[in-house]
Amino acid sequence: MKNLKIKAFTFLFVFLSGITLSNAQDAKAKSLLNEVSTKVKSYKNMFIDFKYTLSNDAAGINQETRGDVTLNGDKYKLNLMGTTQMYDGKKLYTVIPDDEEITISTQDPGDDDAITPSKMLTFFNKGYTYKWDIDQSVNGRKIQYVKLIPIDSNSELKSALLGVDAQTKHIYRLIMTQKNGTKITITVNSFKTDQPLPGNLFVFDEKKYADYYINRLD
Repeated sequence: MKNLKIKAFTFLFVFLSGITLSNAQDAKAKSLLNEVSTKVKSYKNMFIDFKYTLSNDAAGINQETRGDVTLNGDKYKLNLMGTTQMYDGKKLYTVIPDDEEITISTQDPGDDDAITPSKMLTFFNKGYTYKWDIDQSVNGRKIQYVKLIPIDSNSELKSALLGVDAQTKHIYRLIMTQKNGTKITITVNSFKTDQPLPGNLFVFDEKKYADYYINRLD
């Protein structure tokens, strides 16, 4: 279950990045998403606290947890369900305390599946069509949704709704519906930018994990 949650939040990061639009409605959606991308790229660093919900009515599943991620240039640190993923600009470290296991691998920033801050929360990944969708009022904030549908008919994803705060142009919510009926919802609780960060935040100290099994894939 932890891997599923990490994978889903990874999907949030690499979701969008440049699609040719076909009509005026889609052009409106593109304009909004371009504003989101421009806004995010203007920050030196970001801290995001989020709520993660996984549900499937047919299977009787309804789970909720929280996590957070800090982004700074090409570096990031993600905490979710007791698992930590950290990228120091060269190596990706996945720390699982419950299993006392660490995986160290090399991450290629050019890989379409790689989590990199240049892709995080700027979205627009090839392989989806999108269009302007509903808007909602959340505590006085207008949240405008854009609907995305994968072009690949073999994709496990049926559709997704990306909610953007119309005033701040920050991502507020992502709702992913899979073909098996599973729904994954990521809601941003707080979004802080340009915060003072500890100098060692993205430094992996192996001495702290003397009793852990380290799996080196690099």
